[in-house]
Amino acid sequence: MAMNNPENLFPEVLEFHPRIHRDGRGFFFEAWKQSSYRDAGVVDELVQLNISRSWHGVLRGMHYQYPNPQGKLVWVLEGEILDVVADIRKGSPGFGKWQSYNLDSDEGKQIYVPEGFAHGFQVLSQSATVAYMCTREYDPDGDAAIAWDDPDLNINWPLPPAVLADKDARAPRLSTIAGGSLPVFSGSTDGQAE
Repeated sequence: MAMNNPENLFPEVLEFHPRIHRDGRGFFFEAWKQSSYRDAGVVDELVQLNISRSWHGVLRGMHYQYPNPQGKLVWVLEGEILDVVADIRKGSPGFGKWQSYNLDSDEGKQIYVPEGFAHGFQVLSQSATVAYMCTREYDPDGDAAIAWDDPDLNINWPLPPAVLADKDARAPRLSTIAGGSLPVFSGSTDGQAE
């Protein structure tokens, strides 16, 4: 189920390829089974499920939570997105680097984004419904974002954003965020912040 992708810049970010059972009725797959995901490396408890629906070109991100970070298991229920993760853990060898993943409802691939990473996505299909399970409940006081077009990150978004939330349009650059407002690299590859 879990796949170690040699092109994956971050060993903490896990890719999952659930086995999809297809027949004349459609398809079935296990989107979450705690024991299987734990065995594959997701040791955090997932406590909240979010679902968003967005239209073509909509960009959501780059979001993170601090001081109560959320890890996220992300997949697409309908449509296709470009999913992006950026390492924002102070002291991490990957700090300020990003990687993208194509996720779509046909393939069913999932990405586990550990705590300490910023996350965002852009819709490539006419619309997309995205599900993500989180390691902590949403804390509105800890809601934060980094500019989607931060030149220091230089994320290669495929489309100009069709719509941005106000918080995304006015989000600061990573270099302007005080170090005390970012997660800290723990020195291990388990993706946890200190």
